[in-house]
Amino acid sequence: MAKVYLDTNYFIDILERDRSKRSFLLNNEVFVSPLSYHIYSYISKKKIPNQLLLNSLRDLSFVDLSTEILTKSLHNPTSDLEDNIQLHSASSSHCDYFLTSDKQLLKMKYFGEVEIVEGL
Repeated sequence: MAKVYLDTNYFIDILERDRSKRSFLLNNEVFVSPLSYHIYSYISKKKIPNQLLLNSLRDLSFVDLSTEILTKSLHNPTSDLEDNIQLHSASSSHCDYFLTSDKQLLKMKYFGEVEIVEGL
């Protein structure tokens, strides 16, 4: 079983756009930031309570946004704070994979020990 971190764009994909990407949820420990819920709810204008979001809680592990993660994210590795928070969250959770559809992040290939991939 791999430890897999979902970038916000991938998280939104499996909730809304491409539910076929959910298959990896069954055989892996899947991590996400609560920040992804906030971003998804904001851009999609979701009303709360939302059953889809509530149901997704049982399938995921969460990486809390800490002062340590924020401080690291304000320095590197990219110029995008949200991307940095996601990458540092994956690293702090010792994830094996970081799933994203962000072309710039995919070019990095790795962040520390975390392999950056488009799918499993």
